[in-house]
Amino acid sequence: MQMENSPVLLGQKAIIKKQEFVRVIIQSLYSLGYKKSASLLESESGITLKSSEFLLLESQILDANWDDCITTLDALEDLVEETRASASFLIFRQCILECLNRGDDFSALAILRKHISALGADREKVYKLVYSIISSEEMRLGSMEDSLIRELRLRLLAELEKLLPPPIAVPERRLEHLLEMVLTSQLGSCIYHNSSDAISLYEDHCCGRNQIPTETVQILCHHDNEVWFVQFSNNGEYLASSSSDCTAIIWKVSDEGDVSLKHTLRSHKNAVSFVAWSPDDTMLLTCGNGEVLKLWDVETGTCKHTFGDQSPIVNSCAWFPDSKRLVCGSSEPDKCIYMWDLDGIELQTWRGTRLPKVMDLAVTPDGQHLISVFSEKEIRIYNFKTKSERVITEEHTITSLSVSRDSELLIVNLNSQEIHMWDVAGAWDKPLKYMGHKQGRYVIRSCFGGSNCRFIASGSENSQVYIWNRQSSKPIEILSGHLLTVNCVSWNPTRPQMLASASDDHTIRIWGPERKKT
Repeated sequence: MQMENSPVLLGQKAIIKKQEFVRVIIQSLYSLGYKKSASLLESESGITLKSSEFLLLESQILDANWDDCITTLDALEDLVEETRASASFLIFRQCILECLNRGDDFSALAILRKHISALGADREKVYKLVYSIISSEEMRLGSMEDSLIRELRLRLLAELEKLLPPPIAVPERRLEHLLEMVLTSQLGSCIYHNSSDAISLYEDHCCGRNQIPTETVQILCHHDNEVWFVQFSNNGEYLASSSSDCTAIIWKVSDEGDVSLKHTLRSHKNAVSFVAWSPDDTMLLTCGNGEVLKLWDVETGTCKHTFGDQSPIVNSCAWFPDSKRLVCGSSEPDKCIYMWDLDGIELQTWRGTRLPKVMDLAVTPDGQHLISVFSEKEIRIYNFKTKSERVITEEHTITSLSVSRDSELLIVNLNSQEIHMWDVAGAWDKPLKYMGHKQGRYVIRSCFGGSNCRFIASGSENSQVYIWNRQSSKPIEILSGHLLTVNCVSWNPTRPQMLASASDDHTIRIWGPERKKT
């Protein structure tokens, strides 16, 4: 391999070593299957993918010169002892295998006792080697052919190539890794990025604000009073809203993105403050403060069931992933959280003074956790599998809860005019905080949204809608249009550029990207 005392540097900033750059390109060509091109580049540049040290190891392994292999390995400078021991183990393992193949059990045992034990190798690996020696009779019954021995030696070289550090060996798929790091960095600094499509290598990536919903494209005026809740279906084809006019409405989203009324649900006697779509989007739950829980058929708009023998008050509800079970939160002291099937049979109940009042709840989309807000300032995360729970205590009153589609994150709105984001697993000591909106007196709801849930949106008491990129505590957009408090927002899960907002001004606004002005 060509050695340069004073390395040639490339690029405008002269920070790229030419020799390393060429080696990485050669490796990429080989990995893509362009072997002739890679070989020609090695010949023309005088730079080889494999270092002189590795080429020496390669020749010694292919010729079964095991003692020389170990000598070469021991001579490598700046090699971490743990890596040296792991590489030695791989070489000794191959040597033992070949000893056993030719019936030389004595030599195999000698290597195991003298060399393997001195390496402090992992017990499980040693046990496998011992088992190979014990069962060597079977190996002699079907001795390996020379072609298979060579294949095993080539596998050993491949393992060593992954194990040994640069510049002895080039890390696997190094060019792809470098490019992914660059693209990931560009995506991370692009506050408006809102697509799952692969981005181009031809130019630096930067999205404009036209990638997110910033403009009112439709106003829905069918409610007769304040609209308190709005939520898109999981497939993005429907929208549900609920109001203090005691109704809920199911809306249809057309292929073109237009929203039209499908059903008005009129069975409630009091204000409806909450709706929840079944995961298969065939059913809808509605409930509210001072109201019962009802189950509706989305296609027909008919009420399929009213839950509870004595019509318990339900203020929040959620579905399990199978669309066959649901869980509800109640302000009644004797039944705080309870689970039903679709026929209204109570399956499980969480009750007691520890749960005096449930403010909001959610089941993570993967069905692993039940998350509830109770006692105004506490978040309870219950793991169904381990039957364990974790409690997060906030300093201010929590008004609402939302969970990300990947089940990994949750956000809560606080009356301190902040939104806090926590991880469900419990790895974070502190939440990420989002500020700028106005909230003090009313229940304001926020949501995750956009491609890969990169954004957070929230209503506000100053009649505006706020949008944050999750990486920044300050909003990137403030949307004006509503006349009164915006109570709730919902981001379409399959249309990353569609957002809905519900307001006390009796309307629902559908937001889309800014249209080009003609």
